[in-house]
Amino acid sequence: MAVVNPVRKDNAAPDVKPIFEDMTKKFGKVPNIFGVMAHRPDVLAKFLPFYGAATGEGTVEPKLKEFAYLKTSLVNGCEY
Repeated sequence: MAVVNPVRKDNAAPDVKPIFEDMTKKFGKVPNIFGVMAHRPDVLAKFLPFYGAATGEGTVEPKLKEFAYLKTSLVNGCEY
C-alpha cells in the first residue's frame, strides 16, 4: 500500500507556513491529515474553512463529533 508522508514544517510551501504556525499554536503540532494535505496547498486552504465549520460550535456535542471520527476511521480500516 502506498504511503504519503506529511509535509514537514521546514519543507512547507511559503503559503502553507502561516497555516502550520497557526496549527502549532492551536494544537501544539501540525496534525498529520493537514500535513498530508499540504502537498496540495490549494486543497488545504480550501478545506480548512469547511473543517472549522464542521468541528466548531453547533448543535452537535463535541464528544459526538469525535465519536463520528472514530467510527468512520474504524469502518474504513484506518490504523491510527
